[in-house]
Amino acid sequence: MANSNALVARLRAALDQDAALELFRGAIGRQSITGNEANFVAYLKDRMEALGVSTLSTADFLPGRPNIWGERKGAGGGKRLLFIGHTDTVHVDGWREHWAGTEREDPFAAPIIDDAVWGRGSGDLKAGISASLAALALLDKAGIRLAGDVSFAFVGDEESGQPGTGVSAGVKDFVARIESGEVARPDFTVYVEPTRLAVYPAQIGFFIADISITGKSAYFGVPELGKDALRAGHAAMTALWAHSDEVAARAEHELVGRGFLLITGLTGGGYIAVPERCTLSLIRKLLPGENLDTAAAEIEAAVRSAITDPEIKVEFAYPAGRDHVLGGTAAEIDPARPEVAMLSGVLSDVLEGRGRIEGAPFWSESPFFVNRLGVPAVYCAPGDIRNCHTYDEHVEVEEYLAGVIAFAAFMARYCGVIE
Repeated sequence: MANSNALVARLRAALDQDAALELFRGAIGRQSITGNEANFVAYLKDRMEALGVSTLSTADFLPGRPNIWGERKGAGGGKRLLFIGHTDTVHVDGWREHWAGTEREDPFAAPIIDDAVWGRGSGDLKAGISASLAALALLDKAGIRLAGDVSFAFVGDEESGQPGTGVSAGVKDFVARIESGEVARPDFTVYVEPTRLAVYPAQIGFFIADISITGKSAYFGVPELGKDALRAGHAAMTALWAHSDEVAARAEHELVGRGFLLITGLTGGGYIAVPERCTLSLIRKLLPGENLDTAAAEIEAAVRSAITDPEIKVEFAYPAGRDHVLGGTAAEIDPARPEVAMLSGVLSDVLEGRGRIEGAPFWSESPFFVNRLGVPAVYCAPGDIRNCHTYDEHVEVEEYLAGVIAFAAFMARYCGVIE
């Protein structure tokens, strides 16, 4: 089974396309906007049981919000491979209105239009979850028996946007179970965020900062009696943009580019008065190797150096803690690792032009494995992050089916097979 082309040909011949698409469309049909993960987990439980995934477990990471995980034990002697993804999706506000009167009106109907499967969660990331499970079914149909173990974990609370959610509570619970020994540690992890079937061994880090500036209100006719928070905010923004330019000039990562910050919001002002309050929001992109604490301290120093009036109060908040109290750390593994080359190779064999080695322009949960557990991880799955979270979320049928074949081939090559 060392010949990748022969393996891919065998898998392609055995693929039941209708069954693989039915699995995917059924996943989209289970609405699982963040907080409602249980609806999708129930579907996954039924499908994983039918696939013979053993030691299947579910447990709430928060009340009424379960994770699910399990494994297919191999014959012995091979490595342990984990496929993981998040079960929750972003909201569908405005979707029905946008597509009213068309086949796309129901965000969970999963219609196939122009050779693509449409719907909320199709790319982010039910295509990846479905492809990983359909790959296991494909190995069975092709009569390929693994030596090593393939495990699956589907966790909630990755997406942000719903009040009180989006802090990676699901993966934190699952990783803690690995650390305690309750769940076996994988040798390699594929997190099924959408990559258009590229392989991402590196990802950005981030933090969000909300900066509150408080001055003193005064009637507009006597502005000298007040302290103008908007003027102070302008000074802060000027300093922050200059800091962003300085950060971008420091270094360029070969896969994820340059760091920077983006001011994403400004609120403040009053009515016929010196504005007393102003709030800025920003997001900072970090490169692998950058320290979140240092980066946040630099932001604070830039703002405080720009607002010198001691009577104007400045406060900082960091509302998006993930694997770090301030935000999410960047992560990378060596792109020359043999597992990365192996996955890239089978993707290229399955669909021409795929399997490129690139960097993730998003933050997701691989740092829990790479940085916390020391387990190498990549992102790889069908789907295009550029249409996710939008009314145009869809996945090409050809790409999804290629992902099924490629995941099956990678399982076989990485875990080894029993002839």
